[in-house]
Amino acid sequence: MSSLTDIIFLLLIFFMLTSTLVRPKQFQLPESNSKTVAPSDIVVAIEKAGKYYVNGKETRSSGIYRAVNSALTNMDNRKNATMSIEAEVGTPFERVMQVMTVAEQLKMKAILATQPAS
Repeated sequence: MSSLTDIIFLLLIFFMLTSTLVRPKQFQLPESNSKTVAPSDIVVAIEKAGKYYVNGKETRSSGIYRAVNSALTNMDNRKNATMSIEAEVGTPFERVMQVMTVAEQLKMKAILATQPAS
């Protein structure tokens, strides 16, 4: 029974360490008075400089559809999948529309992430 306890303890340490290594991109989001909080399955971050990230992995603008579709394929609940779009303040709206079009093509719900207004 002691070996099972050791394995569980090692797994606990492993998950605690790996969960702290995953960090979302930190940048200024648009402000909103909305109080809605919705879970998302896939996060697409767009930097003002033109870099795209799908679930933390950098992706070229031409590869967004492929990257999101790949992440969607690995999900259990594909029918109700939700994409969260995190666009840095000052990002051209055309880039946001490109990601929203990908969500529409894949029949996903899209949410534009904001931060509370100060």
